[in-house]
Amino acid sequence: MGRYKVLDGRIVIGLAEKVLVYCNGTRKNVISKIDTGATKSSIDTNFAAELKLGPVIKSRLVKSAHGSKLRPIIEATIELAGKKIKSEFTLADRAHMKYRILIGQNILKDGFLIDPTK
Repeated sequence: MGRYKVLDGRIVIGLAEKVLVYCNGTRKNVISKIDTGATKSSIDTNFAAELKLGPVIKSRLVKSAHGSKLRPIIEATIELAGKKIKSEFTLADRAHMKYRILIGQNILKDGFLIDPTK
């Protein structure tokens, strides 16, 4: 895990972290936004298509600042702070946003603490 501090068995991360996305035998580095207010993690639709992630396994009604919307869900494997995780991600148009991946509670509850000063 290298540069990450561990506190009470949990890895301390910041508000933006490098994530490795595993896709078809390759890995892609991307900076993601850590969002404790998001129930489910999300990935940009175009980025997911570029990496050929999928298939869509189900859909879910998601509430956001822009209202409620039915979003497709895929499974993807990522590595965050040296920890490899397979989880569900909603697909959303994040093209107008700074980060193509948002890491939410479904991943953070698996042993992460957030330090906003990092």
